[in-house]
Amino acid sequence: MRWSNLSAPPDGGSLLDRAAPAAPPLPLALPGATVRTFDTPGFAGMTFYEIRAKSLINRVPGQSRVPFSWTINPYRGCSHACAYCLAGDTPILMADGSTRPLADLRPGDAVMGTMNAGACRRYVATTVLDHWSTSKPAYRVTLADGTRLVSSGDHRFLTDRGWRYVSPAEPHQPALSIGDVMLGVGRFADPPKESHDYQAGFLCGLVRGDATLGEAPAHDGDAWNRANRYVEDMPLHEALRWPETPTTDWFRGFLAGAFGSIGRSDRLSITFASGDRGFLSRIVEALTQLGLPSRRPPRSSVVEIGHDLWAALRFRHLTGITDAPLDASGVGVRGGRPLAVADIEDLGLTLPLFDISTGTGDFIADGVVSHNCFARHTHTYLDLDAGHDFDTKIVVKVNAGELIRRELAAPKWSGDPIAMGTNVDVYQRAEGRYRLMPEILAALRDHANPFSILTKGTLILRDLDLLVQAAQVTRVGLAFSVGFLDEKTWRAVESGTPSPRRRLDAVRRLTDAGFEIGVLLAPILPGLTDTDESIDRTVAAIAAAGATSVTPLPLHLRPGAREWYASWLTRTHPELAARYRELYGNGSYSPASYQQEVTARVRMAARRHGLHRAEPTQIRALDEPSEPPEEAQQLTLL
Repeated sequence: MRWSNLSAPPDGGSLLDRAAPAAPPLPLALPGATVRTFDTPGFAGMTFYEIRAKSLINRVPGQSRVPFSWTINPYRGCSHACAYCLAGDTPILMADGSTRPLADLRPGDAVMGTMNAGACRRYVATTVLDHWSTSKPAYRVTLADGTRLVSSGDHRFLTDRGWRYVSPAEPHQPALSIGDVMLGVGRFADPPKESHDYQAGFLCGLVRGDATLGEAPAHDGDAWNRANRYVEDMPLHEALRWPETPTTDWFRGFLAGAFGSIGRSDRLSITFASGDRGFLSRIVEALTQLGLPSRRPPRSSVVEIGHDLWAALRFRHLTGITDAPLDASGVGVRGGRPLAVADIEDLGLTLPLFDISTGTGDFIADGVVSHNCFARHTHTYLDLDAGHDFDTKIVVKVNAGELIRRELAAPKWSGDPIAMGTNVDVYQRAEGRYRLMPEILAALRDHANPFSILTKGTLILRDLDLLVQAAQVTRVGLAFSVGFLDEKTWRAVESGTPSPRRRLDAVRRLTDAGFEIGVLLAPILPGLTDTDESIDRTVAAIAAAGATSVTPLPLHLRPGAREWYASWLTRTHPELAARYRELYGNGSYSPASYQQEVTARVRMAARRHGLHRAEPTQIRALDEPSEPPEEAQQLTLL
């Protein structure tokens, strides 16, 4: 394991008063780690690995393109991210039109997702990338058409008002409400049971339909294989009789058999062609009884089912046919009053729930569009996966307070500036539970060691008094990251963080406390937030919040983040894919010419609004580091 140099022997002090031990132990080869879960909704489904680290102050590799040499990362992984999950028996729409329970999906399966295409969202086939399970407090969402979906509170559904959380843990997250109309095709029909009536109807439809063709029958294929199996338990003469009062099962079987003999499918369309008008009348009767729209032009030898995705899926699901592949690619996503939310109920139970990640970032759960979880690549060198683990398996250095004091007191530590928030945010949601930063700040204050913090977390305001005290004895650089103001873009790419407006409110409070706050205009997203209008609007708001400088930072795409962002971009803004290929190619950074152009436009906006544009090194205002002590040289980047 690459964790072998990370942990020190345990001493038993791992926050026993704050959490209950999780069971069973983690499947990680990390001797001495304590594994915990919490009952609070904000941390449902998350696992925290409490370790006693050997070191806290981390040396930055010399090749890194950052203007500092030392960092502190009390966490690995980030609870800013969210997980979204559903009950395992939730039927998921496969790419061929069939359904499968969520619990039974596996990576590589082809399912149906959606993507934006101009002003309309459309269905597209996509691939399951990952599949996992967890246990979380469960909610039941009931729709007007009777659909019932059991999910976690942080699951998101697509509605006419955008993505909505079932029961959000954060106040800035948009909540699903009674009356919201979900988007999708509506509840999937239950598959047929192969009852006696279904089998009789199937044989009747297949054999009688085949007889209407007036040509030598081709007794092969799936339909005839099923017929051979059914006829073993049922005399054929009995099956061929028209029942006086057909049951629903009989109608389902009859349509499946009729399709096997005279049916055809093409994308969404289903047609039956026969010269026997009486037989076609029976087909129309069966479709009507099952609530399926049909069309039979006068004196025509063809019956057609309505050419829409709802009808195409419902016919397939009601009848159980397997030889009519569906192609819904490009069909527009719609909603309607039957998909209005009628009730949201907290079940008061913790249930096993499941989730997948897909190429489009969503999937169709029992007829409605559902968001899935994407995670980044930063856990891979911990022998954790690059998907769900980053968001839900957080490594916590619970001895951070004692480590920082020991390392700052080491004879060879010369008081170099330390940057925090450079890998994962030190003020992520987990900090509200573990409270590691107050001890770290107090130690830096007591040793008068200069430091800086870059964050998106408004939780930093909790430690305002400590920051003020530290600033009286050493240099403290504080910076917020605010790349844009557009709420739609924020919800799409940073939904687990406080909103840009809340971050600017925090800038104002820190400024009022006497700090000179630099704002990192980051990330600037090519084609999305790099317009003059977006830059000017964001810089104006930064200036109004009292910031003293603004530093532009165009998007850079490291491995892991690159794949996540590329997937999001191609499904939401496919028209920009060529532009990003041109800018980034196979690298992580945009060309110098693009960066210079954006920097110049930010500089002009800063001058218009009375802001001096900081250089990249100014935002932390740190001195050049001196030669590190021998002990600190052995600190790891973790």
